[in-house]
Amino acid sequence: MNKGGMGQGGGAGPTAAAAAAAAQKQKSLLQRVDADIGNLVDNFGFIVNVARVNDPPVRNSQESFMMDMRAARMVHAADSLLKLVSELKQTAVFSGFASLNDHVDQRTEEFNKLAENTNSILSRIGEESAASLKELESHYYSSAVRTNVPHEP
Repeated sequence: MNKGGMGQGGGAGPTAAAAAAAAQKQKSLLQRVDADIGNLVDNFGFIVNVARVNDPPVRNSQESFMMDMRAARMVHAADSLLKLVSELKQTAVFSGFASLNDHVDQRTEEFNKLAENTNSILSRIGEESAASLKELESHYYSSAVRTNVPHEP
């Protein structure tokens, strides 16, 4: 996915650009949420204020029309919030896959480094073992125990 941004360095690169884009998207989503909730609250407050029981019939028809209009605006704001929730769910799912892939890439790189380290350690142990074995063989073949061992015909 985002292989260029694997470094632990700072500023520029695909990771920084993605972070800036995510911050901008979060800001715009928060603005949409604030606007939609503000519309819901304002329209609901207006409907509650207009819903008086003791008014003359002519005013009631005007207020009924205003209430219908405000209710339609509330429905529109609620629909916008539902679309926003859907968009957030999609973003969470897709960004979850991207971050999961980045995490897998990072872990793969860590395991590759561990494998290289383990191979170098095993190689060093093999070399040390060969040197020790060679030293032990030279001591054995030059020792008095070896020369005093009778040979069987």
